[in-house]
Amino acid sequence: MANSWWEIQVACEPIAEDMVHWRLEDFGCRGSSSQAKDYGCLVSAYLPQIKAQQLDLAALALRLKQDALCTEIALPIVQWHLIDEEDWSSSWKEHWHPQEIGDRFLINPAWIAPPETTDRLIIKLDPGVAFGTGAHATTQLCLESLEMRLGESAESAAEITVADIGCGSGILSVGALMLGAKKAYAVDTDPLAVKAAAENREMNLIDPDRLLVAEGSIERLKELIDSPVDGILCNILAEVIIDLIPGMSELAKPTAWGILSGILLEQVKPIADRLEQHGWTVATLWRRQDWCCLNIRRV
Repeated sequence: MANSWWEIQVACEPIAEDMVHWRLEDFGCRGSSSQAKDYGCLVSAYLPQIKAQQLDLAALALRLKQDALCTEIALPIVQWHLIDEEDWSSSWKEHWHPQEIGDRFLINPAWIAPPETTDRLIIKLDPGVAFGTGAHATTQLCLESLEMRLGESAESAAEITVADIGCGSGILSVGALMLGAKKAYAVDTDPLAVKAAAENREMNLIDPDRLLVAEGSIERLKELIDSPVDGILCNILAEVIIDLIPGMSELAKPTAWGILSGILLEQVKPIADRLEQHGWTVATLWRRQDWCCLNIRRV
């Protein structure tokens, strides 16, 4: 007899999308997707029935609404229902299709055959339960920033090493290596994200010596790197980034740069102030919808 899963659906404003993904992940959901709707977006996530009761789901809905109140945005609409095990793993995949990002990248779901002719760099991806499909504005901004940073010359990128903090599916590390970077160190505190990143490394035929994937954060990176890195990649949430900034300086060369996203417009100033306190400055700010990507450098 098939096990049952909760399908949790959250209708929200686009500005709330990352916060909703984070809250659902923190609740223990496995596999999620987002669909653009007229009213904003619909985030769907999945959880084994045995992991939550109706009261737990009601508490989750309350937390999501409290998150919206704290950020002064419209309250989300939260609903849930049960589906069979054979349905949950494919439900979210139905809404994700190949997507061109910037001038160079094509994100191609692993279960769809890539185009036979294209001049783009094809990143084959199965995010599993990890964040990072390329569909969200923050991931797009990071990939486009990488393209600007590394895409001009393969020779100039050939000696660059990057640290990807909170790597999720590994999409940014894979993108950096496809643009010619020498090596990437990718870490995430979620073991399922680490597993997804390692699988996507293999799927894209990247040598494990070029992309090291491990569970952890700043302290784990200090153990992994042979020498300070040239670039820092971090697409998480502003609240997490603020706590990570002091440790970034210990990982980076004096000439290092960074690409930070997952930051709402109103969160830019406290992030910029924190960066300045620790020897970084914001070189450029890119914005899409209400999300920002900070391209930073050492002072």
